Amino acid sequence: MRLLLSFVLLSLGLLASADPALSAYRVHERRGHTPTGWSYNRKHDSSAVIPLRFALKQNNIDSIGDYLMEVSHPESTEYGKHWSAGDVFKKFSPSAETIGAVRAWLEESGFDSSRAKLTRNRGWIEVQVTVEEAERLLQTEYHVYGHETGQEHVACDSYHLPEHVQPHIDFVTPTVHFDTKVFKRSGSDPAEGVGRAIGQPGSGAHPKTTGEIQTLLNELENCDEQITPICLRALYGLVYEPLAASKNSFGIVEYTPQAYLQSDLDMFHSYFNDSLVGVAPYMVSIDGGYAQTEYTGFDYNGESDLDLEYGMNLVTAKQQVTLYQAGDMVEGASFNNFLDAIDGTYCTYDGGDDPTQDGVYPDPYGGGYEGPEDCGTATPANVISTSYAYNEADLTPFYTARQCSEYAKLGLMGVTVLYSSGDYGVAGNGGECLTANGTYSLNGTIFNPSFPGTCPYITSVGATQVNPNSTVLEPEGACEQVIYSGGGFSNYFAMPEYQKTAVEYYLTNYYPQYPADIWNSTGMSRGFPDIAANGANYVVAIDGEFELVYGTSCSSPVSGAILTMVNDARLAVGKSPIGFINPTIYSSSFAGVFNDITMGGNQGCGTAGYTAVPGWDPVTGLGTPNFPKLVASWLLLP
Repeated sequence: MRLLLSFVLLSLGLLASADPALSAYRVHERRGHTPTGWSYNRKHDSSAVIPLRFALKQNNIDSIGDYLMEVSHPESTEYGKHWSAGDVFKKFSPSAETIGAVRAWLEESGFDSSRAKLTRNRGWIEVQVTVEEAERLLQTEYHVYGHETGQEHVACDSYHLPEHVQPHIDFVTPTVHFDTKVFKRSGSDPAEGVGRAIGQPGSGAHPKTTGEIQTLLNELENCDEQITPICLRALYGLVYEPLAASKNSFGIVEYTPQAYLQSDLDMFHSYFNDSLVGVAPYMVSIDGGYAQTEYTGFDYNGESDLDLEYGMNLVTAKQQVTLYQAGDMVEGASFNNFLDAIDGTYCTYDGGDDPTQDGVYPDPYGGGYEGPEDCGTATPANVISTSYAYNEADLTPFYTARQCSEYAKLGLMGVTVLYSSGDYGVAGNGGECLTANGTYSLNGTIFNPSFPGTCPYITSVGATQVNPNSTVLEPEGACEQVIYSGGGFSNYFAMPEYQKTAVEYYLTNYYPQYPADIWNSTGMSRGFPDIAANGANYVVAIDGEFELVYGTSCSSPVSGAILTMVNDARLAVGKSPIGFINPTIYSSSFAGVFNDITMGGNQGCGTAGYTAVPGWDPVTGLGTPNFPKLVASWLLLP
């Protein structure tokens, strides 16, 4: 993690020397702009009380990448020897030195020890303070910002910490972080007043549709017009019946109000696998999540119907699929809420979460889920697919680095984590790009990468297509119908060691001919996606009719299903799950096990984007899965 944060600091200049008058203090975080939809209202009342939270630096976190490589690299003697949750907690829990240093600083600054509370998992220290006290403590000034929906938010432009305290703190809230999910709590429609909200209609990366299908086609010769399960099985060689289903697991994550309809699943399966008719996914409710039926339509049912119809079909009726349904209809949920539930060591936000970023439970305002927040209540599946994403620039580097470390922990525990790479090519969600001052704009020219796709500890999945007038026996191209495969280079994370050979080959032989100020041209940043799968013309049953659907939202669950079957083959012969796959798939021993994509691009930000070329590229990664080759190669590993 030290490598990741060092890269962030060098490339973005977030830590700079403070005014000499502050002497021992240094800028810890600085925000470059006010996010879209927000505007300055007023200076905050100095007597108002705010919950100041200090994210404590996790012990040994600088070495987490090394630990993960030990259990994930195919040439390591520790390959496949995954850790238990207890091992992870012991290794990374903040040290007594860190806790002591922060508490001592607070006491020296006039805060009685009884005011500073350590959260139960030792991740955060919280102290209730007045704005005046916070401003003095952090050498900053707090303001109130208003959102176009009417919601207000407290933030500062930058804040300072003493030099001796900085190594012990990741970040502080509320400070420079802005709420990426904004709700109006009044009104009957949960979509009303939504800014950037995971799971909310019209926000984030969601599948797209061209509408109802008039004539259903289910023959291999029609896969360039309509993708059905037989097309995917033919494209990727997925002819396999599970042998170890009771030992295996496949998880799909959805965020309320996104929800599936059982009638849609049954309609789909009646056409494509009648043994699944009447079968529902095993649902794990997180923070009041449920398969809501109050609101229907493509914006509410499209994502979940798509993920489950194809995920369940491809792993067959023999393999149970787990649905992690996160968040209620009022507070919603973030990636952190989900991570809290599957790893209790991540529940570090005041025994819950950071209200500037995450759903807080019990609902502090009433009307939502009022039970205790889910902390370590859900078992992580061997493979977890998520078809949602932020823009990397939505969040600060420190926040993303902390979350990225959690994905590394899941990898240590043998979990494969997949995220869709986005549907707007080199642009961000909604086709918005960055401008020179850091704001979003449809007319922006600076490439806008996604997150968590840029985290080096997850597997990012891009999109391909069966080219028009082509067959499943011919090579696919990058998806250029309705959506464009998200891809590019991170502005926050350094290039991981496992990726260097592949990315350096790309940059040496196919260097993008764009000005250095519109993309991260340093040659030192994380490239994404890692792999790809078909993302165009999917036949999906939604609200009682078949529609054509497009998106990396298709690609991620399909890839997850294929990797779940690889796990099945390993588990059937007594081997461990594949866990974090990136070090393996980028290794020389896996050369040629993906179908290389060499056609198409991912336009955006007023450019043609990047181009799919031989080898890895920032459009389709290493290519699409070849199941027989993947199984054969993984079965050779310990």
